[in-house]
Amino acid sequence: MPDRIELRGITAQGRHGWFPHEQEQGQPFLVDVALAVDTRPAAASDELSDTVDYGTLAERVVDIVEGDPVKLVETLAQRIADICLDDIRVEEVEVTVHKPQAPTTVPVGDVTVTIRRARK
Repeated sequence: MPDRIELRGITAQGRHGWFPHEQEQGQPFLVDVALAVDTRPAAASDELSDTVDYGTLAERVVDIVEGDPVKLVETLAQRIADICLDDIRVEEVEVTVHKPQAPTTVPVGDVTVTIRRARK
C-alpha cells in the first residue's frame, strides 16, 4: 500500500460554473488532494527534494482554481489531478473539489466532485 500525502481545504476564489453569473461573480472553492507516494526516499534522506513539495503543489492548485473558468466541477477536478500527476513520484491522486455556494433550488450544505486518477 503506498504512503499518502494529503492537502485538505485548499481555498481559492474561482469563476467556474454553468451559469453566466457564476463565471462573472465567482465564488469560493475548496480542494482536497490525496497523493499516493512512496515516502521512504524522503524519510531516509530528510530532504525536500526527495518528496512532493506540498507547498508548491498547493500554490499550483490555487492557480488552477483562480485561472481560466470552466463550466463543470468535473473539468476543474481533472485539471487539478493532471498537475498532481506531473510529479513522477505521484502514483495515484484523489481530488475532491467542494463548491459550497453551488446554485441549487433547495438548501445544500456543500456540493463535491471526487475523482481518482492513476499513472498510466
